[in-house]
Amino acid sequence: MKKYWWVFVLAAPALALFMAGVMIYYMVGVWQYQGKDVVFEVHPGEGFSRINGRLHNQDLISSAKIFHRYAQMNGLMTKFKAGKFEINQGSTMLDVFDTLIHGQSITAPVTIPEGKNLFQISAIMEEEKIIEKGKSSEFISLAKSAQFASQLGIQADRVEGYLYPETYKFTPGSKPEDVIKAMVDVFNEKTKGLDFTAAPLGLSKHEVVILASVVEKETGASFERPMIAGVFINRLKKRMRLQSDPTTIYGIWENFNGNLRKKHLLEKTPYNTYKIPALPKGPISNPGLSSIKAVLFPKKHNYLYFVSQNDGTHIFSETYAQHRRAVEKFQKNRRARQGKSWRDLKQ
Repeated sequence: MKKYWWVFVLAAPALALFMAGVMIYYMVGVWQYQGKDVVFEVHPGEGFSRINGRLHNQDLISSAKIFHRYAQMNGLMTKFKAGKFEINQGSTMLDVFDTLIHGQSITAPVTIPEGKNLFQISAIMEEEKIIEKGKSSEFISLAKSAQFASQLGIQADRVEGYLYPETYKFTPGSKPEDVIKAMVDVFNEKTKGLDFTAAPLGLSKHEVVILASVVEKETGASFERPMIAGVFINRLKKRMRLQSDPTTIYGIWENFNGNLRKKHLLEKTPYNTYKIPALPKGPISNPGLSSIKAVLFPKKHNYLYFVSQNDGTHIFSETYAQHRRAVEKFQKNRRARQGKSWRDLKQ
């Protein structure tokens, strides 16, 4: 037997390698997670070591060392996507890799209607749990930051006007900055085909967005938007104040109780167009594409005034005398308001 000792010397390492291979195969492709289905979150910018450690601490993988070596050998260490992923009972280590690299992050739909401002959007995002509870103030601070707006390519003191109204799918608990950036990205995508250089009166792109935000707030009737945009263009030509109630409200929004009074119309703010003979300082809401197009292509007419008919539409007038009569008929006449609502508007 002694003369065959070298066979054992050569076979032992091979056997050890074979056994190691079997163990790795078992750990990677056979061992299964036995706990309940769990949601695992990969945070934006999170490194592999931290992800690996958390997976192991939660018993979602059989071995942190083997998970590391497998990822290293297969070039997977930087392939993980940020998001929340469901890891199911019975998942192997290979399944975990596939889920975190190729799987779909858990998302929740949220709809932002046209004409909402940044304060309202923040509240919606928090209510729908898109951002964490208590993060609304952070959302507002970022949305009002000129520095953050500049980082997103917006030359203004806040991102108001560029949070595009749309139905989104966000990962619950998303960071406010990620949500804002996504909404601005959609604005850029939706408006990339528009020629802002063709705007009337030589309005800049930002001024178009400002006026579109006012048009958006003045009417919910899409067919009226070019008409109302035309009224504001005519007033700007004549250097008349726009005298738009929504601009007044936005200027006092953070202290507004919902009841617009005469004293508010007389209060001078950078947004109150009853006091300033120009566009407000910035957008007062986040307009949809139809309002932006209405400003770029306003209806040509001679109207300078409009007043609500209490059904979501407006009556237009060329002179102040005509406007006064319309106000008497539709606003001061109680019968004209009874049983009517803009909610009954049919587009």
